[in-house]
Amino acid sequence: MAGEKNSEFVPWLEKYRPKTLKEVVGHSQIVERMEAYVKSKNLPHLLLAGPPGVGKTTCVLAMARELYGSAMNECFLELNASDERGIDVVRGKIKDFARTIPMSDVDFKLILLDEADALTDDAQQALRRTMEKYSTNTRFLLSCNYSSRIIEPIQSRCAVFRFRMLEGKDIEEIAAHIAKGEGIDLDQKATDAIVYVSGGDARRAVNVLQGASALSPHVKEDDVLALSARARPVEIEQLVGTAMEGKFVEARKILDDLMLKYGMAGEDVMGQIYRSVMANSEIGQRPKAALIERIGEYDFRMSQGADPRIQLEALLAQMALAGKK
Repeated sequence: MAGEKNSEFVPWLEKYRPKTLKEVVGHSQIVERMEAYVKSKNLPHLLLAGPPGVGKTTCVLAMARELYGSAMNECFLELNASDERGIDVVRGKIKDFARTIPMSDVDFKLILLDEADALTDDAQQALRRTMEKYSTNTRFLLSCNYSSRIIEPIQSRCAVFRFRMLEGKDIEEIAAHIAKGEGIDLDQKATDAIVYVSGGDARRAVNVLQGASALSPHVKEDDVLALSARARPVEIEQLVGTAMEGKFVEARKILDDLMLKYGMAGEDVMGQIYRSVMANSEIGQRPKAALIERIGEYDFRMSQGADPRIQLEALLAQMALAGKK
């Protein structure tokens, strides 16, 4: 039964992680290039850059599994650079693994450095030299969110793969696959809610789906939104529309209801307002540009410690004034 599976709370991120490159959803061009590397049994150092939860680590693991098979544990090393980010790790663990000969029919081993943009400058300089010295028998795969934080000498030694946020249809495919495997009843509204709250992040989508299904195998839109502390898009549209009509007091009451009903943080409300304004075709280009500038300003203030409630109400006041004009 689906309820019995959910009660064990198996981590679906690992259970449903693609085992081969063909199972990877989205990023078709990147997958094709990686499949070509597997077929030729040769590849350069790789730099995988992109937002979190879009499949960077998954693609690397699938490629390593296809390259080495049962010898993967001996020929593949995965490190999280955000945990082990100092120069000692590069000089010790990485160097010791890189200098040994691979025990497989592939001529090189793989080292995956996840969150490589968290490495210190000294560690990156040491890594640059290590990549150069042991390139004959070891390939380095660097995964990061911000490629600009990787020093230029390392970037120039790597083939760069840039990952983008997953599209809505990709998230739907992942959710449908898991729902089928777990015997979950997932209607279209719930699926749309998962796509909305995920924002193109497959990791978030899977976690939300697992959390929502823990209580019942019949996942509904309200379950998804309540778990992720997100309001319905139509409710945010109502908030923005009321404010743009110059009805500040009414908009403030809607804001109160949303934050009380969903327990939303100020940053989450701001993010949803931004998405609603961008998607609103009734707002002209110049007013929309002015509103986005204001949203950015108040979002920055909150990130610097300003009171979220005051900043949100100030934003609604600005929108009400803009609407009157």
